[in-house]
Amino acid sequence: MSIPLEQVSVKPATKVVRERKAPLPGLTGIRTFLALGIMLFHFTPPNLGLLRPIVECGFTYISFFLLISGFILAYNYGDRAETLDKKDFYLARLARLYPVYLLSLLVSLHMLYEEWHFQTHLHFFEGLIATPFLLQGWSPTLSTFWNTVAWTLSTEAMLYLAFPFLIAGRWWPKSARKLILCFVLFWLSELVLPTVYLLTNPDGLAHIDRYSYGFWLRALKYTPIPYLPIFLAGITLGKIHGAVRLSDRARMWMSMVAVVAVVAVFYLALPRVPYVMLHGGVVTPVFATLILGLCGRHWISAILSTRPIELLGEASFCLYLLHFNAWITLHLLDIPHRLHADAIDPWFSYVVIIGLAYLAFRFVERPSRRYLLARWLHRKPHSMK
Repeated sequence: MSIPLEQVSVKPATKVVRERKAPLPGLTGIRTFLALGIMLFHFTPPNLGLLRPIVECGFTYISFFLLISGFILAYNYGDRAETLDKKDFYLARLARLYPVYLLSLLVSLHMLYEEWHFQTHLHFFEGLIATPFLLQGWSPTLSTFWNTVAWTLSTEAMLYLAFPFLIAGRWWPKSARKLILCFVLFWLSELVLPTVYLLTNPDGLAHIDRYSYGFWLRALKYTPIPYLPIFLAGITLGKIHGAVRLSDRARMWMSMVAVVAVVAVFYLALPRVPYVMLHGGVVTPVFATLILGLCGRHWISAILSTRPIELLGEASFCLYLLHFNAWITLHLLDIPHRLHADAIDPWFSYVVIIGLAYLAFRFVERPSRRYLLARWLHRKPHSMK
C-alpha cells in the first residue's frame, strides 16, 4: 500500500510524512480462524460434536473476509482518498495477490487433466484462458475451474479495481449516524439477490443447500457482483471506525457479544434459515460488530495477537488459495497411507497443508511482494498485517 510524501508550502525545505496506520493484530488473528474454518468446511473431519454447526457455516467466512478487506482498505486509505494514486494502488494489490495465485495454478496443473474430462472442450479452453487473468469467476460455469476456491480472486480483482473510485465518492456522509445508516442500506442491498433467488427459484431446485447445483445458484455464490454490497459495507465500517470513538472496554464487550451472537446464530439459524440467505449475508451485522470490537486492545485481541495465531493469520491467504487442491493432491497420491498416517488423518493432512501454506508465505508471497514493490514502486511494503 502506498504512503505518499506530500510537500507543504509553510517551509520550503519541510516534508511531512504521512504516518502509517497502527496495525490491527486482532483482525490478523481472526483471519487464522476464518481460513481454518474454510478448510474444515471443505474437508470436514468426523465427530466434530458441538463444533459441527460452526464448521458447517464455514461458507459465510468468505463474506467475512470481504468485509474485513473493505474495512482495512478504508482504514488505510480513507484519509487520502482524493490523492490516492490509482496506478500505485493497483500495482500494490497485484504484488499482494498474483504471486501466490500463480503458484496455486502452477502446483495444480494436474487438475487440468480432470477439467479436460469434466468440461466440454469449449469450456475447457475458455477456462484455460480466463483463469490466469482472474476472469473465471464471471462465468457461473467456469468459476471453480482449475482451483476451486480461486473464484474469489475474480471478485477481489473487481473490488480492488473499483475501490479508488468508491472511496473517493463525495457522497460519503461524515456523521457516524449517517454512516451507520449507509451500512444498514448496504447490508439490506446484500440480501436483495438472495431474496429474489429464494422467491423465484430460477433453477427449479426442490431443496437448496451447499451441495445443490444450478446455474443461477452458482451465479449467486461465485460471481463478483453479489459481493459488491458487502465490500461497500466494509468500507463504510472503516469510516464508522474513524468517526466513532470507542473505549477499549466498549470494544471488548462488542467482541464478546459478537462471538456469542455468531455461535448462537450458527447453532440456531443453520437448520432454520434458508441456505441462500445465510450465504447472502444475514450475519453481516454480527461480523461487523466483531471487526469493530477487535480493533481495540483487550484480552480477546491479545489472544488473537499471540505470535503463532498472528503468523498463521499473515499466511491465511496462502492457506486459503492452496488448501483445496493440496488436499486433493495429497489423497490422489495416497500420501497419508504411504506415510502410515491413516490413523491420524485427516489431522495429518491439515498439518501438512498448514505447513505448506506457511512455506508459501515465507518463501513466495512475502519475498515476491517485496521484490515487486521495490521494482514497480521503489518502496518497502507495509507489514503483512
